[in-house]
Amino acid sequence: MDTVRERLGRDLFTRVAGPGGAVNRARIHGTPGPRWFGPERPIRTVHGDASMFIGGLRALLLQSLHPLAMAAVAAHSGYRGDPWGRLQRTSTFLAVTTYGTAEDAQRAVDHVREVHERVRGTTSAGEPYHAADPHLLGWVHVAEVDSFLAAHQRYGAHPLDAAGCDAYVADTARVAAALGVVDPPRDMAALAGRLAAYRPELRATREAREAARFILLHPPLPWIARAPYAVLAANAVATLPPWARRPLGVPRLPGVEETVVRASGHALTRAIRWAMTPPPPPAGGAGGGAGAGRAGG
Repeated sequence: MDTVRERLGRDLFTRVAGPGGAVNRARIHGTPGPRWFGPERPIRTVHGDASMFIGGLRALLLQSLHPLAMAAVAAHSGYRGDPWGRLQRTSTFLAVTTYGTAEDAQRAVDHVREVHERVRGTTSAGEPYHAADPHLLGWVHVAEVDSFLAAHQRYGAHPLDAAGCDAYVADTARVAAALGVVDPPRDMAALAGRLAAYRPELRATREAREAARFILLHPPLPWIARAPYAVLAANAVATLPPWARRPLGVPRLPGVEETVVRASGHALTRAIRWAMTPPPPPAGGAGGGAGAGRAGG
């Protein structure tokens, strides 16, 4: 069983973190120095849990509903040609900012800001976009935070209480502000308010529907991995609010989602958690917990 567990964990970790994931993990957790977040902070609990697999898919679907954000992704991210590379870059960024030293976290943020400055264009409807626009960054941030937390509260090993949820939103605001988001929400009430404020801007463009079909129906996976992925995707969809599902044309299955889909989601996240339990941190290092093995790098 240990051999099976190690093989599954290694394959999953490599897929999410990339071929250099083990080296990155050792550096992120083993480098001494001050961190943005201490070991007691809820951002470490959320980002280190297997529920992030579901939360990440939900975030992609939700983010696609902003036409400017989706146009930037479609034109510049390479999500079709290199989806695993994009996932690995995102997971490494999350790991560095959540668990790495303050110096490494700032360096990662500076790199992302440089990339955002170069991402400009025009949508098919003639609307200009710029990835560094604080308003657009704010949408990407709140969609991500809402998705990660929604998945964690349903499928996480240790769901947060109300104070913990507020603290998680406050933790993520630290990263968002560094990326250029103006006045990011710092508690659940502010997060809900900000999501509601964006809703008049949201709609499902052709690019958004194509992205949803790619994410849900045509992932670049071997056949043996399709069934587990379908479980993750079904649970990501099941956690979306109705106002986000309708524009994407994602059907609702009353009764089935609350029973079969949810039960399968719990079973799969437990299996992933079992397989990806990371090795102990280096002796004397400033290790940051389980997120090294789960959230990337």
